[in-house]
Amino acid sequence: MSNFYKHESAIIDEGAVIGDNSKIWHFSHVMKAIIGNNCILGQNVFVGNDVRIGKNVKIQNNVSLYEGVICEDDVFIGPSVAFTNVVNPRSFIERKSEYKKTYLKKGVTIGANATLICGITIGEYAFIGAGCVVTKDVKSYALLKGNPARQDGWMSEAGSKLNFNDGSTAVCSLTQQVYILENNRVVKKDNPGL
Repeated sequence: MSNFYKHESAIIDEGAVIGDNSKIWHFSHVMKAIIGNNCILGQNVFVGNDVRIGKNVKIQNNVSLYEGVICEDDVFIGPSVAFTNVVNPRSFIERKSEYKKTYLKKGVTIGANATLICGITIGEYAFIGAGCVVTKDVKSYALLKGNPARQDGWMSEAGSKLNFNDGSTAVCSLTQQVYILENNRVVKKDNPGL
């Protein structure tokens, strides 16, 4: 039996798996989903069937994660982020067999009121700004802004904007971690002694 906190107003359906030290707050509803250890689901969060949430994930108020959403570890989802799972919904046509997966890789941040169209992958440690409408895959460490969302730089794992002044390397101002830009992709350099 898992050791987690559930507010008395929250509903957890039979078959849901909730990890240790997770917290599920007011008026939230978890269907038959998997939630890892040390997660926080804010007020009025809905987690649909077959959703998978890794460990240390924080989901702020008023977010619905529909069937097809998969979050890896250390993801942050801001208030009122909107997910979808059908590309062309119609109320009079059932398209449950057409659900598309949306993948949030390790360390992703999604800002408040962003909208993610289904069928995309958000790469590791990508940072999606508030209010973005994301319609296509996002590279790891990418910083996106606007509607429609467009890349506006790169972010470190710690959440600091990376400046590739010489064109190929940048240092995180918060951790001194070095990052390398090659072929329009960012990778973290091994930093002995850090």
